[in-house]
Amino acid sequence: QVQLVESGGGLVQPGGSLRLSCAVSGFTFSDYAMSWYRQSPGKERDSVAIISDNGDTTSVDRAVKGRFTISRDNAKRTLYLQMNNLQPEDTAVYYCSKNNGRAIFSSRDSRYWGQGTQVIVSS
Repeated sequence: QVQLVESGGGLVQPGGSLRLSCAVSGFTFSDYAMSWYRQSPGKERDSVAIISDNGDTTSVDRAVKGRFTISRDNAKRTLYLQMNNLQPEDTAVYYCSKNNGRAIFSSRDSRYWGQGTQVIVSS
């Protein structure tokens, strides 16, 4: 049974930082690329960042480039999203997602979502 459990969200002031984690089980973590998505109220769920199976290749959305960093620890079966210089527009529920292949251009496995972790950026 695939499980994706996000954590690390919270309330932070503009300019602050958070580190999100996603603990996974039920599949061979090191065999798949992984992604972070986010969804703001009234908006669609959008991709934020993606990382290859071994962590060598990453890609982040233009809106967060230079502020967010995706990483992974395959030994701990955990995906991370370091978010710096957070802005109010970053307020959203953040989700991790498993891809169907090893590379960052592989499609998302639509069968699975975690419960998400809420990030609120406000003064």
